[in-house]
Amino acid sequence: MLLYLTLGTNDIERARHFYDAIMPPLGYRCQRYSEEEIGYSADGDTRCRLWVVTPFNRRRASNGNGTMAALSAANRADVDAFYAAAIAAGGKDEGEPGLRPFHDNFYAAYVRDPDGNKLSAVCELPE
Repeated sequence: MLLYLTLGTNDIERARHFYDAIMPPLGYRCQRYSEEEIGYSADGDTRCRLWVVTPFNRRRASNGNGTMAALSAANRADVDAFYAAAIAAGGKDEGEPGLRPFHDNFYAAYVRDPDGNKLSAVCELPE
């Protein structure tokens, strides 16, 4: 359904430090970088699926109330690694890794990046 997702930042270098730490546990890495944008995807993907960008209109980036990007994790250990990397890289806790009531195998962790964008890593497979 989604082709790609963009998240705004007010400090591209700070964002790169954060996202370079949290994306590898989910199988993604920085594929494109400039002073205005950073693109992440899996090796071999034909396009970046997550972009962290300075706003095109040059106004200050802001996060949306009720907005969250949920990223797929291959297993629960990857959710745990995502969360640990996010906290170590300056992210804010919004919910430690654990099972959620959405269904029996919904294992997720929630964080905010340094710009306040809310992110989640989710594994829906049984362990």
